[in-house]
Amino acid sequence: MASAQSSGGGTELGQFLRARRTQTRPDQVGLTVGPGLRRTPGLRREELATLAGMSIDYYVRMERGKETRPSPAVLDALARALHLDDAEHQHLRELAARAARYAPEPPPPPSRTVRPHLKLVLEALRPSPAYIISRSMDLLAWNPGGLALYAGLADWPATQRNLARYFFLHPTARTLFPDWDELVRGCVARLRSLAGTAPDAPDLTHLVGELLLKSPDFAKLWERYDVVGRKRIQKTFHHPQVGVLTLSGQSMNLEGTPGQRLGVYTAEPGTPDHDAMLLLDAIALEPAGHRDMKPEQQSHSRP
Repeated sequence: MASAQSSGGGTELGQFLRARRTQTRPDQVGLTVGPGLRRTPGLRREELATLAGMSIDYYVRMERGKETRPSPAVLDALARALHLDDAEHQHLRELAARAARYAPEPPPPPSRTVRPHLKLVLEALRPSPAYIISRSMDLLAWNPGGLALYAGLADWPATQRNLARYFFLHPTARTLFPDWDELVRGCVARLRSLAGTAPDAPDLTHLVGELLLKSPDFAKLWERYDVVGRKRIQKTFHHPQVGVLTLSGQSMNLEGTPGQRLGVYTAEPGTPDHDAMLLLDAIALEPAGHRDMKPEQQSHSRP
């Protein structure tokens, strides 16, 4: 099972290369496979080295994390050989850059404080469900619909509310999302991409370590090392309180914040989906809030 942490910058680079190599079939890169059973899933190391125009010894050193300063030409050759897309190619470059400057001291986790004006934005977006999450998908601030949309999430303490944790560990998540399998693949790809360039960051290692232990589904997807996930503009929810609703989703980085993102869902006025969204906002059990509220502040009724 893959570890949530890395022993060095080259280790993460090697893990990514190995994952892509073992998931690339010979026929995908123009190789003809002879009869008989192949003991290696995907490409063999020597096959990839040949395709990329490098020695097998050099490639093995890279995959084992012992070669931490590959040239841009080497990275580009590997990207071409593995048919990486633009996002995967960029991730490979970022891993190599990090390997070259690896420092053993983990960086401090980013601040979880949400600025007051952003909380006003969340309230102004009602009845559209909206929330702010951290880079590791902790729910930092929300309006009533933004929390209630994820059925059952309000039952967890505010400090435990994390969308990745919810997707994999909350019993309601699999029934809430009809495309749960695709949703979690994208979730893990996002965390994998982030952890690849900051594998020792405490906020990421704690979350990933927990999910590796508690969710076999997460562990399996983590091992694949996908860093690109499909994002759908529309998302359907089978909500236990308001029924089936399909909403258009949008997320965006918030300027001047430590990696915080705003997520908001909308529906066309006058449609059943919009009516369900209005109902969700009206029946939400918890008021607009945020993670740094004191318990007594979170218990007052919604205005």
